[in-house]
Amino acid sequence: MSKRAKAHLAIISANILFGINYSAAKFAMPTYVSPNAFALLRIGSAAFLFWAVFLFVKGEKVDRKDFPRLIFASLFGVVLNQVLFLQGLNHTTPIDSAIIQTANPVLVLVLAAFLLHERITITKLLGIAVGASGAILLIMQRGALSFGNEQMLGNFLSLLNTLSYAAYLVIMRPLMQKYSSITVMKWIFLFGLIPIIPMGFSSVAAISWSTMPVEAWLAIGFVLIGATFFSYLLIARGLKDVKPATVSIYIYSQPLIASLCAIALGQGKLGTAQIISTILVFTGVYLVSRSTDMLKLALLPIVAAWKRRFNSQS
Repeated sequence: MSKRAKAHLAIISANILFGINYSAAKFAMPTYVSPNAFALLRIGSAAFLFWAVFLFVKGEKVDRKDFPRLIFASLFGVVLNQVLFLQGLNHTTPIDSAIIQTANPVLVLVLAAFLLHERITITKLLGIAVGASGAILLIMQRGALSFGNEQMLGNFLSLLNTLSYAAYLVIMRPLMQKYSSITVMKWIFLFGLIPIIPMGFSSVAAISWSTMPVEAWLAIGFVLIGATFFSYLLIARGLKDVKPATVSIYIYSQPLIASLCAIALGQGKLGTAQIISTILVFTGVYLVSRSTDMLKLALLPIVAAWKRRFNSQS
């Protein structure tokens, strides 16, 4: 399997975990765990696991000049991302949060153009539009975007979370081309743990672990291990060999994954919307992941023919 194929496999695996995360986190929060407590548990457990794994792998020395980038990646990808996602989800619905997340690839494309000087091609824009239409088609089947007073704050926080995660993907790209995934993740989560401890310590201490049902334990365990440790590691692995815009467009697969999980559990049926959404999402992924502007390449013969015709007439 090629490096790019492994990268795409890692990204889709991470998004499977992210897709399940909406329901798992919403089940445990805020009944059993508050948003701030959840943020500390996620960052703290991931920091512990990444440093534990690092003990068994070959160490890498990080250049001093790269630490500011690691700190910014931690701020946007760990601290702000976790706090804003959990607080936003606590005040809104999973449907609203999922719809707002579809803005992520556009934000990544713009930030990558400014910070990494990546080209915004017609094919990438077309791919984002196609993928977004597939995701929104599926999400809207479950309900409509809410704009009541109760959801407005949550929707705004979810939008800030989307911007924060977009910045994280762009900032991370140069680091992942230089260091291993474990090396980058252990520093990012360690830096992220420092500011989150005072924010969530009292909330973690207030958790009633003894009265928590098994279902809540399982949901929390999945969020900490699956949707944090493994998902961040897989996304970092993907960033080694594909661009941030390609990583970000896979976010459109999350509503599809959630829908397929519901079908697998007997909570839904495979219908036309799921099939169309699948085609649109992965068509969008294919278009964005191309290194050349295919639309321009397709038009070249047509343009050349028109030029020849014009020259012959003149």
